Amino acid sequence: MKANIPDAPVTRRGFVLILSSPSGAGKSTLTRRLLQRHELQMRMSVSVTTRARRPSEIAGQDYHFISREEFELGRDRGDYLEWAEVHGNFYGTPRGAVEKSLAAGHDMVFDIDWQGADQVVGKMPDDVVTVFILPPSMVELRNRLVRRAEDAKEVIDARLAAARDEIAHWDAYDYVLVNEDLDESYNALIAIISAERLKRRRQTALAPLVASLMEGPLPRHD
Repeated sequence: MKANIPDAPVTRRGFVLILSSPSGAGKSTLTRRLLQRHELQMRMSVSVTTRARRPSEIAGQDYHFISREEFELGRDRGDYLEWAEVHGNFYGTPRGAVEKSLAAGHDMVFDIDWQGADQVVGKMPDDVVTVFILPPSMVELRNRLVRRAEDAKEVIDARLAAARDEIAHWDAYDYVLVNEDLDESYNALIAIISAERLKRRRQTALAPLVASLMEGPLPRHD
């Protein structure tokens, strides 16, 4: 019979890392690189949606697919950290799963826009770190959208126009990166994560150590 191995003690509370940017500035690529670096142990939240599942999608991995009625019930109960209606379908981030991960010491990364970021910060301000990613210029942003070869010219023009609305909210974020070089931006994100993990309010295991340092007789050197 195999013995039960106790869980390792939680040494700190996790945090939510929100990355926002206009389309083409690099947040999806940076998010993917963070998740692929296994030693970081970053987790991605799985959103719920009322839209139909696409053939390539896996339920529970890409999205939790639920009915409109289920979504509205959850929304009215306050089950979502953030939610939005896009093209007639609802999308939301379940609060319970995020709270559970943070309490267990896991950090989560959210790839959301400024409206979603504003909702999450409003609900859990002490647990959120926000990063806005700027392109070095609008010319370079357009070049990146063209190089992706995913959209027609009219769609690219619309994305560029929408980019200015996103960029207008840059000063509401904790950190701002100008993504001229992807590797430099990625390294800057790693530095942000490292610093945020050391913040005093997240170090849940420090209080007993500090108490032991403050109490009792000082060691003597004879």
